[in-house]
Amino acid sequence: QYQGLAGRSTNEVLQLYSAHGQQQKLQRSSVVTQLHGAIKKRLKQDLKSLHSFALELSKDFQHQSKTYLYQVLTAVQRIQLQNEAMQMFQIKAFDLERSVLEVTERYEKEKQKRRALHNSLVELRGNIRVHCRIRPLLPFDTAAGHSISQDRQRSFSEKVAYAADDETVLVKCSRPGHASINKTFQFERVYNALESQDTVFADVAPLLTSLLDGYNVCIMAYGQTGSGKTYTMLGPRLEENFAFSIEDESELGIIPRATQEVFRLISEKPPGSYWVEVSVVEVYNNEIFDLLAKDSCGKVFGVKRDVVTTREGKSDVPLLTHETVENASEFLHLVNKGLQLRVRHPTLVHAHSSRSHLVVTLTITTIVSGDNFGTSWEDEQTSQRLNKEVSCTFPQKMRDNKSTSSSRASSPAQLEAAEKLKQVKTRLQLVDLAGSECVGMSGVTGAALRETSFINRSLSALADVLGAIAEQRSHVPYRNSKLTHLLQDSVGGDAKLLVMLCISPDQKYLTESMQSLGFGARARQVQRGQVKKKNFPVQRKAK
Repeated sequence: QYQGLAGRSTNEVLQLYSAHGQQQKLQRSSVVTQLHGAIKKRLKQDLKSLHSFALELSKDFQHQSKTYLYQVLTAVQRIQLQNEAMQMFQIKAFDLERSVLEVTERYEKEKQKRRALHNSLVELRGNIRVHCRIRPLLPFDTAAGHSISQDRQRSFSEKVAYAADDETVLVKCSRPGHASINKTFQFERVYNALESQDTVFADVAPLLTSLLDGYNVCIMAYGQTGSGKTYTMLGPRLEENFAFSIEDESELGIIPRATQEVFRLISEKPPGSYWVEVSVVEVYNNEIFDLLAKDSCGKVFGVKRDVVTTREGKSDVPLLTHETVENASEFLHLVNKGLQLRVRHPTLVHAHSSRSHLVVTLTITTIVSGDNFGTSWEDEQTSQRLNKEVSCTFPQKMRDNKSTSSSRASSPAQLEAAEKLKQVKTRLQLVDLAGSECVGMSGVTGAALRETSFINRSLSALADVLGAIAEQRSHVPYRNSKLTHLLQDSVGGDAKLLVMLCISPDQKYLTESMQSLGFGARARQVQRGQVKKKNFPVQRKAK
């Protein structure tokens, strides 16, 4: 194209270049026009597509918005319904809690009423009240019985006796190769291992009110050795002299607490209208020993006594020492002296096993007017004046002869007033029985083996007496044992009797625990007839 330019003139060349430029311009203009048309067409297509997409997106957005709005409204409604349901549940829960509280209160009231009715029935029938206390597992439960293999001992250190409720004992009885059997025993009250001495005494205290109302009362602890009888009756002991500690009042047992309660009740009565005497005896190897008897030097030592039956059919211990006490401290001092003489012997089951039955008796003498004895009181002020005049000399005068009594009267009026007064005696017997034991388990020999034989025989005699009373036999074998002879008036007489069963929860002592529970179940069935009340005067207003 450019080769032909060499022979041409400048004008021709310029014309050729100009024509070529125009041609290219026309070509570029045509290309631009075509490109513009194509772009315009493409933009129209894209704009149409974008418009369609926008419409579809708008429709889809509206649809999804409606869907989400519906879901939100549904969720809000569901939340509102759940809130309403929650409020209803809360209202129902509050109503149920209130109903449970009302039912619980009603149940407690009904239970108290049932107990009161049951106690009334017990009073009418003369049944023996039976409480059961399950002690906690103690260190010596795993240490005792070294003759048992370690594997067997580990299997024995298992709790099998439980307080199912406050009136039921549940015992899991199992033997190798046999299915476990649960046995239950019903009593007036059952204490679990966590219940305190305060709780135990709270159920005993009402009986002491009966004491000043004219009824004899007997509280007896029964169970195998090491089951907590002495702790329940006395409290923790001091190791050096075997007396019981009175430093921690919360740990005091029934005997010191009962004495404190008796003197508290007496303090609410007119001064000089009561006085209290205490005796402490033990039944050891079927012999009765007076633990308050003193020698010529005034030293306390145990003296053998005998028990007899009086013409009235009552049991009595002639020459038994009775010490007059004016407060609980004097009483505890005397009991501690007696406890130092009580026979103990270590066994494999219990390091301080009591080898005798302890009987602590409080005799309360009430001074009443003789003219109206059994009918009515004199005017209250006159009665208090008479009591005040003779309160300082009356206990001693009753023990002296008539001439001595007459010489003590300061005037005929005072003597006449004293002669018009009579006395009514009621007794509180607190008994800590020696524990029944299995010779193979306790490992005793020699003198201790003989003691075990006497203990088990006396407890068997007690069971025989209760069996005879339950079957209403014409003859009750009280004299088969000095223990039953001594407790004749309490067990078969006119005393309100409470038996405190003490058992161990350990599998190791299952046989002994079942024996104690069986004894309590049989004792609970004994019906002795309505307990008789001493003939107290009935108070009336002076005319």
